[in-house]
Amino acid sequence: MASGATSRSEDEESLAGQKRGSAQASGAIPKRRSSSRFIKRKKFDDELVESSLAKSSSRAKGAGGVEPGRCSGSEPSSSEKKKVSKSVSAPIAPSPVPTPGLAKRMKKSKQPLQVTKDLGRWKPADDLLLINAVLQTNDLTSVHLGVKFSCRFNLREIQERWYALLYDPIISKLACQAMRQLHPEAIAAIQSKVLFSKAEEQLLNKVGSTSQPTLDTFQELLHKHPDVFYPSRTAKALQLHWQLMKQYYLLDDQTVQPLPKGDQVLNFSDAEDMLDDSKLKDVRDEVLEHELTVADRRQKREIRQLEQELHKWQVLVDSITGMSSPDFDSQTLAVLRGRMVRYLMRSREITLGRATKDNQIDVDLALEGPAWKISRKQGVIKLKNNGDFFIANEGRRPIYIDGRPVLGGNKWKLNNNSVVEIASLRFVFLINQDLIALIKAEAAKLAQQ
Repeated sequence: MASGATSRSEDEESLAGQKRGSAQASGAIPKRRSSSRFIKRKKFDDELVESSLAKSSSRAKGAGGVEPGRCSGSEPSSSEKKKVSKSVSAPIAPSPVPTPGLAKRMKKSKQPLQVTKDLGRWKPADDLLLINAVLQTNDLTSVHLGVKFSCRFNLREIQERWYALLYDPIISKLACQAMRQLHPEAIAAIQSKVLFSKAEEQLLNKVGSTSQPTLDTFQELLHKHPDVFYPSRTAKALQLHWQLMKQYYLLDDQTVQPLPKGDQVLNFSDAEDMLDDSKLKDVRDEVLEHELTVADRRQKREIRQLEQELHKWQVLVDSITGMSSPDFDSQTLAVLRGRMVRYLMRSREITLGRATKDNQIDVDLALEGPAWKISRKQGVIKLKNNGDFFIANEGRRPIYIDGRPVLGGNKWKLNNNSVVEIASLRFVFLINQDLIALIKAEAAKLAQQ
């Protein structure tokens, strides 16, 4: 039985060896076993270290051919033969050799990265401004000195960018695509900053410095020479550039005065004395004149309103000092004199209280002192036909007349030199005896008739 089993295993091994040899001869690759699991479990740190060690040891074994612990004369077992046959039969994937077409494609794909990085510094607005400025002046030095870009480029950077736009097809193509995507308003703003060419400045030189050109003058220049001026030029832009040329004495009929020779140099006061005021032209400022007119109209309106309110002012408030005494005139019936001000009573009835925006009264007690405890309409002082003065309390707090409280809704007679106290503010009530005597006499005559 044992000899039959061993002979059968040898036959199977010989058949398997023949099949492997025929497969290798025909070039067929045996099918590799792989796991059918879709998601594999993540390895822990210790497992990762063990697997790396196992891989390194297997590589060392494969390179050495035979394990060092085994003798060269010993024959391998059948399981070891299978492992060796599998390792030999597994083909080694050759490293991909890039073709020349693929290498060119990779180079082309790397180039646009550098271009876009270059475009990040040079904005599409800068490219458009550079192109228009060079077409106007034909001088990169003038463009570097006269054009304000988004970044501060030096002359070498401007030259490199201009040559790249001319001769580099990739950069010029990307720049053109970016410039086409600009908004029309942005394009108009860029075109308004374009430098003036020499031909344009020669036409502007024909306008005299002593003349006072208007916008119509420059509009005629645009109509007469449309081929010379830049298409986006306006009459206002021409006028501003002409004024700038006049300021720096660049016009043909202007001459720059040489500096005085010798030791004597004019100072500011001497130069001011040499000016002739009659030759100076008074330039009208329309904005200033309009503002002055509006302010004058507003002041006149306020004066007119005050004149209309004069008849409403029945009580005049005069500041006094401790030395002066109240003087009565022919229209003053009585005086309510305080420590700081005095109130002149010129009508038969006046109201006392605290004035606000919505409530206007005759006597504002806030002028004497703190009046936040006083009602807006605290009281009313009336003169009767018999010549007697009465005060009526219409507020919440009491009014003290010579120390006697007058509650709300009550009234009390006021005599000459009566002390009126309202919320810690004290006043002396003084009566014009002469005027009151005349009033009493007229009242007696009317009573007799």
